[in-house]
Amino acid sequence: MKSTVKEIQERFDADVERFSNLYLGQQSTIDSVLNMELIAEGITRTYPKKIKLLDIGCGAGNYTIKLLTKKKDVAVDLLDLSEPMLARAVQRINSHGPTAVKAYHGDFRTVNLPGESYDVIIATSVLHHLREDADWSENFSKIFRLLADGGSLWVFDLVKQNSDELQDLIYSELYGQYLAGLDGEQYREKVFSYIEKEDTPRPLIEQLDLLRRVGFKSVDILHKNLSFASFVAYK
Repeated sequence: MKSTVKEIQERFDADVERFSNLYLGQQSTIDSVLNMELIAEGITRTYPKKIKLLDIGCGAGNYTIKLLTKKKDVAVDLLDLSEPMLARAVQRINSHGPTAVKAYHGDFRTVNLPGESYDVIIATSVLHHLREDADWSENFSKIFRLLADGGSLWVFDLVKQNSDELQDLIYSELYGQYLAGLDGEQYREKVFSYIEKEDTPRPLIEQLDLLRRVGFKSVDILHKNLSFASFVAYK
């Protein structure tokens, strides 16, 4: 059985400190620092003027904080399932500089957000918690509706391969070697265990196709390394 929403929330409630480090909070996530830089720089170059940002599953706020080191004129809306994570994100962003911040606590699927009002939506290491096909389609559609014309979605997440053979090679073998190299075999098994219980990643190509089907004009891949990828979709 996969984790319930409450179980996922409780795990993150208890892990705020680890995720409050801009560079070390997600060491199990390959190239997290590179992707944080890519997304922040990509947004900055795409939108030279003031923007309104929604960070879905913001955690302790790392991706928004990274963006604010490059771009100051950002109105920030944060959303997270974990109230302690959300509080830490607000605290860190407020201490970073004069930025308008609004926080939404809850599940993205049910939280009421202002439609067609965001220039940029960030979703990092959060979409893999979606389960059934309908869940993916409904939430990609919701993201599309929340964006203003010309807005964009920026994603970094765990992905799987379409081929079982490639999934075994890229995820089980090569990503497994990466995890074991970080902190040994027990660490690899710990990460694989909570991914198996908590996550339901989808193939990168499948997600890009779904984004087009719900209405996005164009999509682009920023980076992929083994089981992690970043990509962008434009409304």
